[in-house]
Amino acid sequence: MNELEIAIQLRESGQLEESRSMLLALTERYPANPSVWYQCAWVHDSMGLEREAVPFYQKSIELGLSGEDRQGAYLGLGSTYRTLGMYDQARSIFREAIDEYPDNREFQVFYAMVLYNLEEHNAAMEILLKQLAETSGDQGIQSYRKALLFYADKLDQRWD
Repeated sequence: MNELEIAIQLRESGQLEESRSMLLALTERYPANPSVWYQCAWVHDSMGLEREAVPFYQKSIELGLSGEDRQGAYLGLGSTYRTLGMYDQARSIFREAIDEYPDNREFQVFYAMVLYNLEEHNAAMEILLKQLAETSGDQGIQSYRKALLFYADKLDQRWD
């Protein structure tokens, strides 16, 4: 087992400080390895050190992180920006993620939260209603699927 796998296991087992120390050292030893940077971001997030996680997420994406880890980095970075009140940055990251991964619905949902924070309530509700109608297995939701999709972008419209 290599050092990165050990650091991941430490994080997964709750030994966050040990994992963090190991990952920080690995970023110095392997500065071009995007997985090391991503795992370092993840452990910082797990420790509640969101602001410190940001540059690690950014670097992992810049270095060309790929696959599921890249998707996780986008979600982690966007969500972290949102929790720090950096809504414009969060919007930008989620738009980038949605462009790159249009079928990943989780990005849409987190993007809707950012829109809510930006007081773009109609757009946020439209996204959430569409996601609900398209993904829910609930029989009641599915029986009104057409109506939910129809009204999703007409929430302020009245039919007097």
